Amino acid sequence: MKCLKPGALLLATLFALPLSAPAHAENGMAPAFSPTTYAHPADPTKGGAGGRIIRVTTLAKDGPGSLKAAIDAKGPRIVVFEVGGIIDLERSVLTINEPFLTIAGQTAPSPITLIRGGIDMKGHDVILSHIRVMTGADNQAHFTGWEPDAFSTISAHNVVIEHCSFLWALDENMSASGPRFKGANLAEWRANTSHDVVFRENLAAEGLAFASHSKGEHSKGSLIHDNTTAISFYRNLFAHNVERSPLVKGGSQVLMVNNFIFDPGHKAVHYNLMALEWVGRDYVTGEITAVGNVMRGGFSTDAGLPFLTLGGDGDLAFYGKDNRAVDRWGNPAPMFGRYGETKAKLITADKPLAKIDGYTIVPTQDVETSVLSSVGARPWDRDPQDIRVLYYVAEGRGEVINDEKDVGGYPKANETHAAFTEAAWDLTTMTPKNGRYPGQKGGAQEKLSPRDQAMRAGAQ
Repeated sequence: MKCLKPGALLLATLFALPLSAPAHAENGMAPAFSPTTYAHPADPTKGGAGGRIIRVTTLAKDGPGSLKAAIDAKGPRIVVFEVGGIIDLERSVLTINEPFLTIAGQTAPSPITLIRGGIDMKGHDVILSHIRVMTGADNQAHFTGWEPDAFSTISAHNVVIEHCSFLWALDENMSASGPRFKGANLAEWRANTSHDVVFRENLAAEGLAFASHSKGEHSKGSLIHDNTTAISFYRNLFAHNVERSPLVKGGSQVLMVNNFIFDPGHKAVHYNLMALEWVGRDYVTGEITAVGNVMRGGFSTDAGLPFLTLGGDGDLAFYGKDNRAVDRWGNPAPMFGRYGETKAKLITADKPLAKIDGYTIVPTQDVETSVLSSVGARPWDRDPQDIRVLYYVAEGRGEVINDEKDVGGYPKANETHAAFTEAAWDLTTMTPKNGRYPGQKGGAQEKLSPRDQAMRAGAQ
């Protein structure tokens, strides 16, 4: 197995706009951001396309003009933002029940960040784009049961989660979940839980380890629950999570393409059909297709950690191609291991178990640089915490944390306002017609101290 090439990435250019953007500025402005650099198959939904426009005009957690009011509205709708800043959920969960919804965080004048809560998606035909969720322990004592996901689907289907940033969850950062066995047979089980869910270009980082979860340690990336199907991960970054990057449960079907897993703790990708959870039911073989993914160890990673580990009693069918696993120094790490002396078998497939046609698949030596350049909410206008995580990953720094205060605590940001002009946007793709996004910045985005800023400016 080849090792990742040693040497530093060019941090001065790493977080510049994607390579497909023009290299020059026009009329003194920064080059346009291109969100379509990496092709992918057609999405399972168009969300609220063709529906009415609902404007979010307040950062209040509920009430007229709020994000919650827009989410709770009925009928096809596209949610845009005429306000930017922080929405404090005050230790609550925002639940999406109504279908045919597009939430377009890219329309906000500055980043939209939800703190002290999370999002549960229970509806169908929903697109969520360019939103940041920073859950956090919020001073809750250990084992007290404050344990929301930053984001999870719950029996949802036809869902796209793209270009979002999920940090500091008390359970998982981003998951696809629901009941295991609702119905009389396998087809009904799968129809009645989450299916057809796309996770694309998201940042899932720093799940809190020993915080307020009732089970104790619970730093987790993604849980893909039993019998979920057509779950795809394309170009996501998992960073500093103890486990579940992702955990695929019994009978689930998952596709992973060009994801980057950095500094996993005890497990990276793992599969587990637990006998204790399947009592009285025939086991169903799970499926993972993994192409062009990279796992790189960090300060929190166990020595010898494999890319994929198998636990439980159920079998896993696995197709892997051009995946790469290395330790923090670039030395080869195992591709496969076990964490249970059980009868589960790894069944190696000779062709993909899920369709991979239509994806731009970059070789593994390019995954780290390309993913870091485009992943997360509003790559053209990043929040300082996102910048910190991405730079630390590029530098091989950072670690699993227990509390958001370990890395500076909840963000503070000024409230901003700007009118949304429908004529300036392509409402089918939710991209600006002139190619420039609100708040767009050019070149590298660094989080600099006053001293660093003075040094960059050449001050004596």
